[in-house]
Amino acid sequence: MEAIPAAEALDGHKDMFDLGVFVGDLAQDEEVTSDDESLEGLQQELDNCKNDQEVANILANGIKLREYTKGVENNIRQVELDSIQDYIKESENLVSLHDQIRDCDNILSQMETVLTGFQTEIGSISSDIKVLQEKSMDMGLKLKNRKAAESKLSKFVEDIIVPPRMIDIIVDGEVNDEYMKTLETLSKKIKFIDADPMVKSSKALKDVQPEVERLRQKAVSKIFEFVIQKFYALRKPKTNIQILQQSVLLKYKYTIIFLKEHAKEIYAEVRAAYIDTMNKVLSAHFRAYIQALEKLQMDIATSTDLLGVETRSTSFLFSIGKEPLKPRSSVFALGDRINILKEIDQPALIPHIAEAKSQKYSYEVLFRSLQKLLIDTATSEYLFTDDFFGEESIFHDIFAGPIQVVDEHFNAVLLNCYDAIGIMLMIRIIHQHQLIMFRRRIPCLDSYLDKVNMSLWPRFKMVFDLHLNSLRNANIKTLWEDDVHPHYVTRRYAEFTASLVHLNVEHGDGQLDLNLERLRMAIEDLLVKLAKMFGKPKLQTIFLINNYDLIIAILKEAGTEGGKAQQHFEEVLKSNIAIYVEELLLEHFSDLIKFVKTRPADERATSSEKASIAEVEPLVKDFASRYKASIELMHKDLITSFSNFLCGMEILRAAVAQLLLYYTRLTECVKTINGGSALNKDLVSISSILFEIKKYSRTF
Repeated sequence: MEAIPAAEALDGHKDMFDLGVFVGDLAQDEEVTSDDESLEGLQQELDNCKNDQEVANILANGIKLREYTKGVENNIRQVELDSIQDYIKESENLVSLHDQIRDCDNILSQMETVLTGFQTEIGSISSDIKVLQEKSMDMGLKLKNRKAAESKLSKFVEDIIVPPRMIDIIVDGEVNDEYMKTLETLSKKIKFIDADPMVKSSKALKDVQPEVERLRQKAVSKIFEFVIQKFYALRKPKTNIQILQQSVLLKYKYTIIFLKEHAKEIYAEVRAAYIDTMNKVLSAHFRAYIQALEKLQMDIATSTDLLGVETRSTSFLFSIGKEPLKPRSSVFALGDRINILKEIDQPALIPHIAEAKSQKYSYEVLFRSLQKLLIDTATSEYLFTDDFFGEESIFHDIFAGPIQVVDEHFNAVLLNCYDAIGIMLMIRIIHQHQLIMFRRRIPCLDSYLDKVNMSLWPRFKMVFDLHLNSLRNANIKTLWEDDVHPHYVTRRYAEFTASLVHLNVEHGDGQLDLNLERLRMAIEDLLVKLAKMFGKPKLQTIFLINNYDLIIAILKEAGTEGGKAQQHFEEVLKSNIAIYVEELLLEHFSDLIKFVKTRPADERATSSEKASIAEVEPLVKDFASRYKASIELMHKDLITSFSNFLCGMEILRAAVAQLLLYYTRLTECVKTINGGSALNKDLVSISSILFEIKKYSRTF
């Protein structure tokens, strides 16, 4: 077998390399049998050496392994010999290196000994540091405990000790700002002694407590005398109570707190003394104020000043021929009395100034002034007692007296009050005062104001019913006057209704509206009865028109739009005007009206229903001859019957419109008559009639 070149084996036949060839050769040359060597794992080793260049060259060149191994061993042996020769040549250097290493070892041994000593010393130092650290922590804890003890002890000493300066101020000092501060300090010491159980077990307390108790008693005694003296100052005449309360008493508010905390019995005495003082002082002030107001009162109405009471009976009672304009003009009319509701927030009246000017006022003015003074005083007192005593309940004990004084006066006046408008004004005043107290957030007078309001409404209802019954039960014969102009009872009713409607606009009280409806029915019934006293229907209608017109005019003047009453009377007035116009035209143009009413209004009338020239000609000529005179008479009649220009103009327009309607129907009737064109010369043009009427409309 020829040997394969190594380069060719590597470059061209690596994938076709046959290991079996070499294995076979190895078995033949070395005569190895399966009993001597095991070939297990040979293939794996060959695969592992496949990439080894040296092994590949050996296998490629076909070199015997044993020979190659001998060659390798010879090479190794030669290298070993060469290495020994090198070591022999360098023996001196190696000896020198050995000596140096031994010297270094000695030096390192010495260093080890030194470092071991250092380590031992460092260990002892660490132990000392730990001991010092423990001692430091122990000392820090002791210091902390001592500081805490010192803090508590100093606070204890500060709280329990009684400085000489405090004793001097409490015993001999005047009650001033410094005294108040000292009093607060004393209060803290008393609370400290009473509150802390450890203090009670301390020996220091036995020395201090008697002194603190004596100081407390001395302070309570001095405070009591001081406060009672200030309370008595409130009783002096002409004292401004509010200024004294705000500038003096509140300055020493802490005295009351001290008594409340450390002398409850004395506090109760002080509280009772203040209540008694203010109750008497305020009661006396309100009693004097009421007496001064009573001198300014102007009586508006009596039990006989009712809507349906005749003028002659009242003139007999008062020995006066006519109703006086003042103050009895205000019995039924609101007038300027409404201004009191615009003056709700004004200060109360000063009686002696008004008396010096000889001024008199209706009671609602005095009522507002009294109630204004009451709510202002109550507000001030309520805020003061809440601030000074810290109690709201004390107010009711103080104001029981003043409210009783005001109630006695008010109930006496209300019992004899027959001024319905004045009562309604007082109801509105109370409502405004309730709103004022609500805005102030002061509830102390809520029950009182409710009680006054509940007293006013029944009285108003009673007086209103008196007016209502006076209309229902009126004596027609004594009230009747032979005059078609508005009756004075009508004016009373209109003014009275307008006043109440005006006062009810912003409140919308349904019960008052119902009462006004009852009153309207009563006056309407009365006017119908009075109208029937006139003999002629025309006069009855004129009387009703004049009265209804007056009612509407007054309701409109009040600026309240009159409500349901005005709407009703406008409808009734309209119907009565229509009746009067018809009666007026019948009086002057009766033949014309009767003719027109008996004939159909359209052109589809049958020949039997159409009028003849003989029937129409007298009517046409009669109207042409006297329509001017008739219109003049109508004008005079309107002037004498109706004094209200607007009402007269409305009636005149209605009469003209109706007359033109009748006359137009007459002219249309003429056009349908055979030969009616002959009457055209006698027909009056519509423009001529209107021109004639315009002459009189300017004089109205």
